[in-house]
Amino acid sequence: MNKKKLSKFLSFVLRHKPEALGLKMDKNGWVNLDELLEKMQTAGKTVSRKEIELVVQTNDKQRFTIDNEKNRIRANQGHSIKVNLELQERVPPAILYHGTAYKNLKDIKAKGLKKMKRQHVHLSKDHHIAKSVGARHGVPTVLKIDCLGMLENGSKFYLSKNNVWLTNDVPAKFIIFE
Repeated sequence: MNKKKLSKFLSFVLRHKPEALGLKMDKNGWVNLDELLEKMQTAGKTVSRKEIELVVQTNDKQRFTIDNEKNRIRANQGHSIKVNLELQERVPPAILYHGTAYKNLKDIKAKGLKKMKRQHVHLSKDHHIAKSVGARHGVPTVLKIDCLGMLENGSKFYLSKNNVWLTNDVPAKFIIFE
């Protein structure tokens, strides 16, 4: 299996559907790496531990982590299933960015940013990264988020292990539409 396909498959299983392989995931999103390899083999997806480790090390978005003992793996963020990533509350930069498709602007202007099926809204400190995220869904547009205003309003922010800023819904009044 090539690295891109393996990364997409790991994202699917570790962020959304561990039951697709019959995996047992703990409350913090960890699965046993040997069990993952075994279940993938049973499902006809033969990969080695070395191939998974290579995807974890080289994934451009650093989506996955293998624990220090090299026994468990999990996704760093982006879950549509409930997991506790044990994130610590952090103070974000004054402005962060969110990439989306232009076709979503009308709804966002009316309702703000919603986490939808995910646990959090994803924000980036990098405009370019936000634009590339938006491009995955159509013609991209990048929104500026007034994080200081949100903090003053009681919002909480977290920083994932792969440097994605996470928060609950972003009210429209804190989105700067340019």
